[in-house]
Amino acid sequence: MKKVIVFFADGFEECEGLIIVDILRRAGIETVTASVSGKLTVTSSHHVCVAADVLAEEADYSSADMVVLPGGMPGTLNLAANEIVAEQCRAFAAKKSVAAICAAPSVLAGLGMLEKKPAACYPGFEDELLAGGAIPSGEGVTVSGNIITGRALGSAIPFAIELVRQLSGPEAAEKVTKAICY
Repeated sequence: MKKVIVFFADGFEECEGLIIVDILRRAGIETVTASVSGKLTVTSSHHVCVAADVLAEEADYSSADMVVLPGGMPGTLNLAANEIVAEQCRAFAAKKSVAAICAAPSVLAGLGMLEKKPAACYPGFEDELLAGGAIPSGEGVTVSGNIITGRALGSAIPFAIELVRQLSGPEAAEKVTKAICY
């Protein structure tokens, strides 16, 4: 079974985070939410409290296939400031897969992971991508090898379906697309 770890930081965009978790779980992919806030309860950018499955420092990364960063503010800044996120994104980019949506691709750009690669991001974050050597795509979802980026909340469903496609294949992606009537 494929496994994904989704990082939740205080100030994350709750719909981006939860749509990703929902669709991955519907596709039968083990999905673990990992709080980088030092506590299991994470407060979203719109003040919705969500209980994460584990603290990021206690997550088992060895059996995971992908890490995912939802956007939102100040969630993206909190992800960027977290050493576990940086360490795991680098490790997963080297051998597995990394995904980020909305403002969060700026975290990957800041880590130098998007050098000369097309990437999607929330409008207004193109300068952060350019500073990291990325090529802003302007698309809803962009796949650059083992790095998948998404534009914003409006792209969250196709972004999550693309994660399913990357992890479990086109048939699994089609099955979940039909199941949610998308």
